[in-house]
Amino acid sequence: MPRLIYIGGMTPLHRNARRAVLAVTSTIAAAALVTSCASFSDQDAAQQQGDFSPLPSVVEQPKAPPPPTTDEVDPPEGPCVDPNPAVIATCLETTSGVRPADPTGKTTYVAERTTGKIFISKRYGPQREIASARVDGSGDGGLVDFVLSPAYQSDQMIYALITTGSDNRVVRIAPTGSAQPVLTGIPKGPRGNMGSISLASPTELIVATGDAGDRAAAKDPSSLAGKILSIDLNRPNAKPDVRASGLGSNVALCPSGGADGQLFVADSGADGDRLSVVGSHGLRKLWSWADRPGIGGCAASDSTIAVSIPRAQRLDVFSTPKSGSPSIGEPSESDLSKTFGAVGRMVTYGGGPLQLATINTSTPGAKPQSFDDRVAMYLPESATEDRM
Repeated sequence: MPRLIYIGGMTPLHRNARRAVLAVTSTIAAAALVTSCASFSDQDAAQQQGDFSPLPSVVEQPKAPPPPTTDEVDPPEGPCVDPNPAVIATCLETTSGVRPADPTGKTTYVAERTTGKIFISKRYGPQREIASARVDGSGDGGLVDFVLSPAYQSDQMIYALITTGSDNRVVRIAPTGSAQPVLTGIPKGPRGNMGSISLASPTELIVATGDAGDRAAAKDPSSLAGKILSIDLNRPNAKPDVRASGLGSNVALCPSGGADGQLFVADSGADGDRLSVVGSHGLRKLWSWADRPGIGGCAASDSTIAVSIPRAQRLDVFSTPKSGSPSIGEPSESDLSKTFGAVGRMVTYGGGPLQLATINTSTPGAKPQSFDDRVAMYLPESATEDRM
């Protein structure tokens, strides 16, 4: 059954009496589908079902929801209501991937890492489950990231990086709920499973994998751990191309979205926490944190790169390096301790603002509220201009 959550309800449910169900009289503009959990054996069996259908040459953009009404609406009451007007999803289990569901950023797709569920949500709900996969959510594994199919509005397919009982893998989740393998055999460990995926083109998926707790494997050419991989989506289960190696844990991709097509990656590796750019010869380090504060996520635009530091409850914001100038300058720090707390994954929309997903329920030292975890819209402060 799909899960419908109306955050103004008062009837307690199983998750700390914070969620409630109401009859919903309006629908969200983005399509939402009922799915069923797929078992790991189902995923392996799906490899025998033949090739994927060819993908389109143009990425479909999410359709915008209807414009909001001009009438002021009083916020509902209940434990899942955050009074902050920037918050667009609440009462989530530990979050992972997040994607804007419309150009304004007022609607979001967000994944729960430990449950393997993906929701679509807007402020004051409803929140609707649109897909799920069976995952192993122990350690830092689970449904660690996802991206919508290039033709999502017509095929309703979702690509996801998940942890199973035996490995980490990329799957394509169909509207029926079946999860067909795209790439299997990514090493799994007690930690170091947190990776990231991003579409480079309608037919190319970039996959960043964690080191699964084995630093040697990250540098081993025969291992898929600790790598940035390129997958041809028209050739599932083919050997991927390796674009970079030597990544650590909590790996987060952040493509700039600009005309230059720069791809940045943040991770916690053997040499500390760092922000790098992916070049033709692998990784080039742009910044490192000597105190190893721990990376949560990153998001890039034409002008800035934001990196979340969950334990410190802040964002570090850099200026995007320009052509011919590799420096990113000193970061500006944005304190999130009084608003959102610990932030994990993020994504940009509309050229600069962010959608950020909190991880207060799973971060040591954080103080979860009744409405955590959440997704919110946020405009980061400008980075320090210092390129000397």
